[in-house]
Amino acid sequence: MTTLTDTLLDPILAADPAGPRITWYDDASGARIELSAVTLANWAAKTANMVRDEFGLLPGGRVAVLLPAHWQSAAVLLGAWWAGAEVVLEPDDADLALVSADRLDDVADVAEVAVLSLDAFGRPVPDLPVGVTDYATHVRVHGDQFRSAGDGGPVLDGRTAGEVIAAARDAAAAAGITGADRVLSSRDWGTPQALIDGLLAVLAVGASLVQVSNPDPAATNRRVESEKVTARLNG
Repeated sequence: MTTLTDTLLDPILAADPAGPRITWYDDASGARIELSAVTLANWAAKTANMVRDEFGLLPGGRVAVLLPAHWQSAAVLLGAWWAGAEVVLEPDDADLALVSADRLDDVADVAEVAVLSLDAFGRPVPDLPVGVTDYATHVRVHGDQFRSAGDGGPVLDGRTAGEVIAAARDAAAAAGITGADRVLSSRDWGTPQALIDGLLAVLAVGASLVQVSNPDPAATNRRVESEKVTARLNG
């Protein structure tokens, strides 16, 4: 069964597998990471394999993703959907949580937890409690290809993959984004609608994203030129 991830990735893998798909900046640290469609798909596949094989999550399971807007967050989301999971943005009734270290207390009642350092070089999170998995350490051992799984159930906020794709394409149209655009954004992805507007709308129409954390306004004009930005998502 086709998953949300298949629907998002298949067209861009066919059209431009090697070109930049997500470029992430952190203006506080100076970090810059760029992923092609192939690299993004490989990270998503590793995550999907980890979700399925290491945590035993079956299609239809609920995965809480409590992460900021970040290239690793995109890989986690795509991986969870590839494994047939429903992504939730709150920890209630989740079978598995993938979280940043500062939100570990929020998932104390979730049975399985993986923590992301979000470090640009993939460093692990030090001093994790017993029973909590370090994402960076564990995800690397999993395969970078994945055979899709899915049950046709909800994938985000109770919505099916078809409903999410339709909402994402509507959001892209409302923002004037097309597949030819290079989109600059510093939006958060902390709610289902924000995730649709800030990430899925870009991927759904085949555009590429320049996502900035801790944006420095003084760097904006230079970045627009250097990254060949053609559209912006404000806020």
